[in-house]
Amino acid sequence: MELITLYHGSGQIVESPDLSASRPYNDYGSGFYCTEYPALAGEWAVSERSDGYINAYELNTEGLNVLDLNAGDYHLLHWLALLMNNRRIRLSTPLMRRGAKWLTDNYLISLEDVDIVRGCRADDSYFSFARSFVNNEISLQQLGSAMHLGKLGEQIVLKSRKAFQEIHFLYSEPADHSFYYIKRAQRDLHARSSWQEILEKEDEDGLYIRDLIKSPPDEEELKKLCRCAR
Repeated sequence: MELITLYHGSGQIVESPDLSASRPYNDYGSGFYCTEYPALAGEWAVSERSDGYINAYELNTEGLNVLDLNAGDYHLLHWLALLMNNRRIRLSTPLMRRGAKWLTDNYLISLEDVDIVRGCRADDSYFSFARSFVNNEISLQQLGSAMHLGKLGEQIVLKSRKAFQEIHFLYSEPADHSFYYIKRAQRDLHARSSWQEILEKEDEDGLYIRDLIKSPPDEEELKKLCRCAR
């Protein structure tokens, strides 16, 4: 048995997670979004004026099909393709539309038989970084650097009914917005400030979405570029 402890931030106590209640337009589509870090769940749980709850669970992952997007077989373009496929994104230019289609045509991973997804979380600042890349404003290397601003961490998403059968509620505790919202705002401010520093440095040798569409490097080179960007 492989047990992990997960935390879910919410405006309410969630004793019985329900797949049918999840929204389809999240990073990885419908699912129950969790983290292994209670402090991060606290940030997700609150708004500027409202408190929330940190819900804790135990998940038995034995026998479940886990897709780990941070494993060696995957890189940023796989994450971006899933984002383009699942999130509501305003593709305001022909290049953005072409870039989004190229990503999903070449790097979209099917989640049909996946029970759990591990991967980055595209909050507001990280979502804007991804849009900038698809709009040819920043290079792949700059995007990789930006993804590690603010110490975002991973999210773990339960995708299948089989996974939901293996998660069990442990407890919940209040999340005070006066504490956690400030921490979330500070994290976002740091990420955006560091992002501005990246934007001010022109990446003359970087690979942009237009370059990738015209002449993509092989997969080993892409993995190397994404690792170097970190």
